[in-house]
Amino acid sequence: MDGDQIAQVRRFNRVVTERVGVLHDRYLGRDRPVGEARLLWEIGAEGQDVRRLRERLGLDSGYASRLLRSLEADGLVTLAPQPDDRRVRTVRLTEAGRAERAVLDSRSDALAASMLEPLNAGQRARLGGAMAEVERLLTAATVRLDAVDPEHPDARSCLESYAAEVDEHFDTGFDPARSLLPDTGELRPPRGLFLVARLHGEPLGCAGLKTPPDAPAEVKRMWVAPRARGLGLGRRFLADLETRAARAGHALLRLDTNKSLHAAIGLYRSCGFEEVEAFNDEPYADHWFEKRLTEPAEASSPSGV
Repeated sequence: MDGDQIAQVRRFNRVVTERVGVLHDRYLGRDRPVGEARLLWEIGAEGQDVRRLRERLGLDSGYASRLLRSLEADGLVTLAPQPDDRRVRTVRLTEAGRAERAVLDSRSDALAASMLEPLNAGQRARLGGAMAEVERLLTAATVRLDAVDPEHPDARSCLESYAAEVDEHFDTGFDPARSLLPDTGELRPPRGLFLVARLHGEPLGCAGLKTPPDAPAEVKRMWVAPRARGLGLGRRFLADLETRAARAGHALLRLDTNKSLHAAIGLYRSCGFEEVEAFNDEPYADHWFEKRLTEPAEASSPSGV
């Protein structure tokens, strides 16, 4: 990152916070700051698990508790433990809370309209397109890659989704019992690792890496949820795994894939992987790739460890 990029982000942040009014204690002319208003919106009609709400908004427990206590004191929300686990609390809007949320929605619409009104049709289209692009890129920047145990519930959920999707796409279907699935021990340090991509705590994808001491490193079971495609996660997974493999002393990274996975094949080639002869007898593989790792790939320090 260079200084000009950082300065641009800071200018953008200043313009947005000023224009949408988050600098005021009375957001949208109501009696509460933007933090409380945002909580009312996120709680929604069905209520929310408080832990999930904190994770969704990236709030520490103390600050979230203060906001919720303030809303509760104003009669806008109720807090109660879940019957099956009293450690987990659920927050719900009261009737007054739903009415306040409706007012905030109406005033938010008016604020958005006031931002568009001075612009001509072409400028509005440009602003809408730019905002959509900014939203997409900020979402991509919010995703975390966390190293987890391959038996972690998020890892298992991703692997089950992976298996279900490839079963639909492969000409022969997909039977995990026939595939050369790595043993979970091969995806734990020091023999390997397993990454899960998460957005606001929700798993969006996964990728495994085998780092055997006497063979090339190998990418296994890389998958990105359909709703997260377009965020660059596949490329990010590969860059992270390349860095980790190189730091583990490997000079070669391998992977195999099925002929029906056209987007994946294109990704591997664009990331510098070259097609080679088969190096295993994976029954579902039609293409085998490898990439020389003469030095650690240029990437940020691996996250999640």
